[in-house]
Amino acid sequence: MLGDKELKAFVPTTNPKKAKKFYKDILGLEFMYEDDYALEFNANGTVLRIAIVPELSPQPFTVLGWNVDDIVSTIESLNKQEVFCEQFEFLEQDDLGIWNAPSGTKVAWFKDPDENILSLTELGS
Repeated sequence: MLGDKELKAFVPTTNPKKAKKFYKDILGLEFMYEDDYALEFNANGTVLRIAIVPELSPQPFTVLGWNVDDIVSTIESLNKQEVFCEQFEFLEQDDLGIWNAPSGTKVAWFKDPDENILSLTELGS
């Protein structure tokens, strides 16, 4: 029924000005639209709607993620923008925050200005 329809992703923000700067200027998503309710970005063909909410309790799990070809260079680029990956006590991660899954996949997590958890994944071979 929806398998051939375009997906729209949603992430909440309490501070649209900071969210716009983060998703546009730091992550490099194409800004499309803004009104009193949300910001919209083109995320490589998927519409990412950053919904403006009056209050927010960030979830303790990943809400949005990207597959990347080179996780190390992507993290290094984020670090230059003062965005650093999270370190979790329950995972064995390297200094950049990369966890090596048993499958060979590499994953790292970082937060947006509203503390939403976002991820990077480099698929294993």
